[in-house]
Amino acid sequence: MATKRTTTRRPAKAPAPVPCPDCTTGQVSETFQVGGRKKRIATDHQEALCLTCFGTGHAPTS
Repeated sequence: MATKRTTTRRPAKAPAPVPCPDCTTGQVSETFQVGGRKKRIATDHQEALCLTCFGTGHAPTS
């Protein structure tokens, strides 16, 4: 008696996410202002959330 041959389909892999064009880690460096009246720009930088990808590091799909 012959055995019945079965085939199984593997689910398709999801495509790799595209990196964000503005950042690489989901954060960007921004300059900031210090001082009371003159508001001079400091030489230091602070990390801020990337507004393009909202911190995920992946490009938006739509």
